[in-house]
Amino acid sequence: MSSHHIVKDGQEPALIIANGEACSFELLQQLLEWSPYVVVLDGAINRVKDLGIKIDVLLGDFDSHNHAMELVKDQMPVEVIYAPDQNKTDLHKGIEFLISKKYTHVNIVWATGKRADHSLSNMTDIVRYKNQINIVMIDNHSRIYCLPKKFEKWYVKGSNISLMPVGKVSGLTTHGLKYNLHNEELNIGYKTSSSNETLEDGIIKIEYSEGDLLMMECVD
Repeated sequence: MSSHHIVKDGQEPALIIANGEACSFELLQQLLEWSPYVVVLDGAINRVKDLGIKIDVLLGDFDSHNHAMELVKDQMPVEVIYAPDQNKTDLHKGIEFLISKKYTHVNIVWATGKRADHSLSNMTDIVRYKNQINIVMIDNHSRIYCLPKKFEKWYVKGSNISLMPVGKVSGLTTHGLKYNLHNEELNIGYKTSSSNETLEDGIIKIEYSEGDLLMMECVD
């Protein structure tokens, strides 16, 4: 069983395992390496158990509390959180649970793939909670997170990135990309900056004045 018995100090990002398409086990192992606080949404628990991953929290609107306890009896101690609110998705509940626990960063896996409506909704949740917790959504092909108004990061030449507005983004200027933008506006459904790439090894710079902008670091 993949274990994470190191004493947690709350400094590492927590990890939410949702119920979308699974990522590679190698990616999961990388995310578990620093012993994060692991929250599993109830629809995924059987798949997570099959992988031998030790969890900290099981959260959802279970058929019954007794059924939920039965699912994790071989993993105790596990905190079981009954969250029946039908006006929120289980991912909303998981993120808000971590906010209540004072976590400032969370990695989320298994939140994309399968149903397109779930994937799109989950990705926009990165913006929904941007002022409360830093979210990075990860799968085998992408790392997705919300950019601050000014952003700098070092990349190797040819790194694939896409800049995706959630709604409208204005005043967008980039430096260091193959297709740079100069005080431009992006609007979902009309104009985005997908399939761009870094021009050279080094720091890229991105600035914008208004809106919410997702960074997608992509690999084929």
